Amino acid sequence: MGGILGKSESPPSPRASVPETKLEAKISEAMQRRETEGSSIKSFDSIVLKFPKIDENLRKCKVIFQEYDEDSNGAIDPQELKHAFNKLKINFTDEEISDLFEACDINEDMGIEFSEFIVLLCLVYLLKDDPSALHAKSQMGLPNLEVTFETLVDAFVFLDKNKDGYVSRNEMVQAINETTSGERSSGRIAMRRFEEMDWDKNGMVNFKEFLFAFTHWVGIEDNEDEEGEDREFP
Repeated sequence: MGGILGKSESPPSPRASVPETKLEAKISEAMQRRETEGSSIKSFDSIVLKFPKIDENLRKCKVIFQEYDEDSNGAIDPQELKHAFNKLKINFTDEEISDLFEACDINEDMGIEFSEFIVLLCLVYLLKDDPSALHAKSQMGLPNLEVTFETLVDAFVFLDKNKDGYVSRNEMVQAINETTSGERSSGRIAMRRFEEMDWDKNGMVNFKEFLFAFTHWVGIEDNEDEEGEDREFP
């Protein structure tokens, strides 16, 4: 298959001012393609209501994570990730795998922890257009995994009102207001949620940032860190 991280065209203004890696450009391009299909989600509340089921299904990935954490040290290193991709028949190049690893290793400790692994798998789901991807996911033994990832994609599509592959502050406010019309707190809720997503503080949220915030919202990290709510988000 051809590389997914090939040279991409510069995004149109005003996005041109946002620094972007090749992988991030491909994420936004893949999301824009998906956004042409629209979203089945009608309110932010409906996303929140899905949190428990999403949490339950994502935690089932723990079995996969432990299988590929070959030295059982609680993190998947670059070599272990390559082994995992080989076993799952995900045909990314070494460069593509390295780019994904770097993108998801948020604390830059050369290890993919469980919540980071979930984000990585979901990015693979979004980026992988080769038919073997479906075969790979079916081998995971988690029939709900693809449905869960699609729900996360659908949630982002709902938030991205102008379908440019990024969520802005205004789009987040609009999404919250559609649900909590008339509530004075809705603006504060939107800003808090947006700030939790926009951890590089560039004013725009891409799908990767959204995924990291989402794993935090549903509590994926809680079983990794007993402090739960007290854990500081990157």
